[in-house]
Amino acid sequence: TQAIRNRVTVHWASVPRLVIEPGRIPPEVEVKGLNVNNKGRLSLSGPGRCDDVTLAEFRSQRRMQELIFDLARALTRDYLAHHHEEIPAHVLFPQLVPICRRYVEEFVQVNKPADRKDLFLAPYFGWVIERLQEEIRPDTSQGEAPEVPLYESNRGPGSTADVDFWTSRDVREVVKSHLNYVVADTKQWEQSAAYFIDKHEAVAAFAKNSGLGFAIPYLHNGQRHDYVPDFLIRLKADPPRHLILETKGYDLLEEVKRAAAERWVAAVNADGKHGEWRYAIAKKVSVIPAIIQAAL
Repeated sequence: TQAIRNRVTVHWASVPRLVIEPGRIPPEVEVKGLNVNNKGRLSLSGPGRCDDVTLAEFRSQRRMQELIFDLARALTRDYLAHHHEEIPAHVLFPQLVPICRRYVEEFVQVNKPADRKDLFLAPYFGWVIERLQEEIRPDTSQGEAPEVPLYESNRGPGSTADVDFWTSRDVREVVKSHLNYVVADTKQWEQSAAYFIDKHEAVAAFAKNSGLGFAIPYLHNGQRHDYVPDFLIRLKADPPRHLILETKGYDLLEEVKRAAAERWVAAVNADGKHGEWRYAIAKKVSVIPAIIQAAL
């Protein structure tokens, strides 16, 4: 939660990028009137010409400055509607204009024959709003208070003591866990990751995040979703230090989930009531020991 009064900023290091793919919104298509064949069915075969329909005229009527202001206006409206901040719209909007401009210029990848002006179209326009809305922070360098967690008043701290369930999935015995098994969602990947974690001398305890109820919220397509990282690791450090480790391979929403996790970590660390936290992604299980060492 946050209480922004005057100044906002964006943590650009964690902002998810956006790729404009021509396969998602075709820049040109051929259209033709339907005919009825001898069987009485509609068909594209038969007489008649094909016409080309393109985005060329749409693009020619749009300016990038118009896009920037449309994005900033929509972002201002949505941000204030969802966060109920004290900062007035007329103070927030001028700060969001350069933020939107930088995102469009530096964080949007255009794969030809797509065009940057395709950001005017759905779903891209909404995705830009979502990505920036989730990355707006209080500007602590200008005297704003840092973002801290909003705790659920009807739910206490989670614990491995509460984990008790049956499973038909593959399991592996481990030593440095309060749970008797690691319940794997893969055939080999998570099993290998658990081995490296269990054997690392800097690990005090760990658990596969299955049945723990630990999830990080993120926004996509206008809906809140829960991101469930793979492992929670408690390291041998003073003060207490924890590592959230993700070991999955390719994920279309990887950057969105990573940004949500890093925001969660920053808020929890600012609060300071639950020790120090880190977040990392392991693309190969062989790099897990180095990731754990770097988290110390």
